[in-house]
Amino acid sequence: MVTSWSPDKKHSDVERWICIYPAYLNSKKTLAQGRRLPRAQCVENPTHQEIRDVLLTAGMRVGVENKLYPRERSKEILFRGRIRVQIKNDDGTLVNADFPTRESVMRYIGESIPKMKNRQNRPADQQPQTTSQAATKSKGKKGRR
Repeated sequence: MVTSWSPDKKHSDVERWICIYPAYLNSKKTLAQGRRLPRAQCVENPTHQEIRDVLLTAGMRVGVENKLYPRERSKEILFRGRIRVQIKNDDGTLVNADFPTRESVMRYIGESIPKMKNRQNRPADQQPQTTSQAATKSKGKKGRR
């Protein structure tokens, strides 16, 4: 169902803000698992707190929701969180000219998270780790000879 924009819906309504899940920017994910950018522009296991901090320092209006990405198999707290970001004002103008689209916001996040102090000072063995996922079995018929 396609809904059109109506005058009673304002860009300042949180429901109209763009959504960003950490999975969109996770270099460990595949496109099928929800990654939205090329792997080179993503970061390993970003958290919703890191995304929020980066956007707040950029001067964006941000909201955090306790949601889990639908394609996420793991129910761990590390993967929870959805970020809402306002990119347009009520009159339709951009909040920040540097971020005209959802993709531009995600690219900025992917560039900024590795520069954060808590990411730079961590030894490799203390980086956030994901639980190993079970290998998926192919569901095709075995070839008979």
